[in-house]
Amino acid sequence: MKNSLEGKTVWITGAGSGIGRAAVNSLVQAGARVALSGRRVDPLEKVLKMIRSINGSGIVVPVDVADSEAVLVAAAKIRAELNQIDILINSAGINLPKRRYSEMKIGDWRKVIDTNLNGAYNCIFAVLPEMRDRGDGLIVNVSSWAGRHDSFVAGPAYGASKFAMSSMTATINLEEGRYGIRCCSLEPAEVATEILDRRPIPVAGEERARMLQPDDLGETIRFIAEMPAHVCLNEVLISPTWNRSHFGGSDWYPGLPC
Repeated sequence: MKNSLEGKTVWITGAGSGIGRAAVNSLVQAGARVALSGRRVDPLEKVLKMIRSINGSGIVVPVDVADSEAVLVAAAKIRAELNQIDILINSAGINLPKRRYSEMKIGDWRKVIDTNLNGAYNCIFAVLPEMRDRGDGLIVNVSSWAGRHDSFVAGPAYGASKFAMSSMTATINLEEGRYGIRCCSLEPAEVATEILDRRPIPVAGEERARMLQPDDLGETIRFIAEMPAHVCLNEVLISPTWNRSHFGGSDWYPGLPC
């Protein structure tokens, strides 16, 4: 039997675009109330407008997930307005246009790790005690194919952050499953989201069309969230059928030695 999301509160980071925005749409249609977080207010307000157009319920809570104190304030605001946080979707993530060891500066590496990994931890830290006390809770960490398989195209900082995120998911289940908390590492291969615009090599429209689409991930997140409380999907590795990670077509810059 599915776990009903009717009236559940879901906190979604990175909610203004890509996978986060798609998750909002799917979860609201399943009856969830949503708290929308991201660094930029305008995209969040547009998503909130979309929610209201389908008679959904949500609030906007802007936050930079890399700021641990601001995350605690955001979580408190959500609890004050929506009572509790039943589900956390860690979807905030970034990558760099210049992502090679030969191109990055110290601050570039830190920027990716602070958002992708530390940001996810900050949000988990903010919700875990409440979930533990309640004996129930779900966390979905949007990791990556690059968090399970080494990837040239993703770059070392992004890959390191996502491998660590997948490991963090496993240790949450090791420690917190006994308290009724479930955590899933969602590991998609290429998804046709805005993050592709930061690729060093432009991705053609026909290639994007063959990738996973944001709504595919939104529906996957809904599937994970609707699993019964006694079921933990520890890891979901998902790719397009035309998986360029297998074919190597996206892995090398022109002119680089093979």
